[in-house]
Amino acid sequence: MEILQFIADNARLIGTRTIEHVAIVAVAIGIAIATAVPIGIAITRSKGLADMVLRLASMMVTVPSIALFGLMMPLLSPMGHGIGYVPAVIAVILYSQLPIIRNTYTAIANIDPGLREASQGMGMSSWQRLRQVEIPLALPVIMAGVRTAVVMNIGVTAIATYIGAGGLGTFIARGISQSHPQQLIVGALALSLLAMAADLLLGWLQWAMTSRGIRTEAAR
Repeated sequence: MEILQFIADNARLIGTRTIEHVAIVAVAIGIAIATAVPIGIAITRSKGLADMVLRLASMMVTVPSIALFGLMMPLLSPMGHGIGYVPAVIAVILYSQLPIIRNTYTAIANIDPGLREASQGMGMSSWQRLRQVEIPLALPVIMAGVRTAVVMNIGVTAIATYIGAGGLGTFIARGISQSHPQQLIVGALALSLLAMAADLLLGWLQWAMTSRGIRTEAAR
C-alpha cells in the first residue's frame, strides 16, 4: 500500500522523470543508428577492419557506466556540458555502438552471395544493390541489435542521474541515499516496465519492417 501511495502522490514527477529518461535514450539511439549502421556496412569490405572495429566497440562496453559518466565530466566541462543531458547522451551513444555495428555487419556479411550475383546480373550498381537488396534483407537483424541497445541503455541511463541528467534513476539514487525502499522499488519497477514496453514496441517495428517474403519464410 505504501508503494501505491507513493505512486499516487508522485504521479506527475514519475511522468516527468520518465520523459527525461526516454529523451536521453531516444536521442542517443537515433544518433547511434545514424553512425553505427554505416560503420557496420563499411566494415563488411575488410575482415581485418571489421575485427578491429568490433574489438574497439567491445572494449567500450566493458567500461563501467559510472566510470564512463565520470570521464565525460572533465572532457565536456570546458564546453560547459560537464554534467546533465549532453554527457548522458554521449555515453549512451558509445554504449549503443557494439550491438548495432555487430548486427549490421553480421547481417550484411551473411547475405547469400547468389543474391548479390543475381542483382549484379540485373545491372544494379553497388549502391542500388545495397539499398534495394542487402539492407531490406538485413533489417530484421539490424533491428534486433537496436532492440538490444535500447533495452540495455534504459538501464545504463539510470546511472546518469549521478551526473545531473535526471531520469528514472533519480528515484533509485534517492531511495538508496534516503533509505526509502518505496522510492527505490518504484524507480526499479518503472525502469523494468519502460524496458519491456520499448522491447515490445521495437519487436513490432522489427516485424513491420521485415519484408513479407522473409516473414512468410520464417513462419514455415
